[in-house]
Amino acid sequence: MKTYDLTIQANKRPETLERLLRVIRHRGFEVIALQTQTENNTIELNVKVQSERTIELLLNQLVKLPDVVSLG
Repeated sequence: MKTYDLTIQANKRPETLERLLRVIRHRGFEVIALQTQTENNTIELNVKVQSERTIELLLNQLVKLPDVVSLG
């Protein structure tokens, strides 16, 4: 399995973290490590995921979420 490190910045709302994790799971990725930090009205997630799938499948779905500001 391949592992990928992602940095996601998103608007801080009560459902943001749950929505991001649901998309990660539904696309066939497993969360190995998760670190979050909130600052003002944004949340930053450093996520390590693993899967046999290509990371583009996940990135294409994450950018469609309305609260996602940036992906790295």
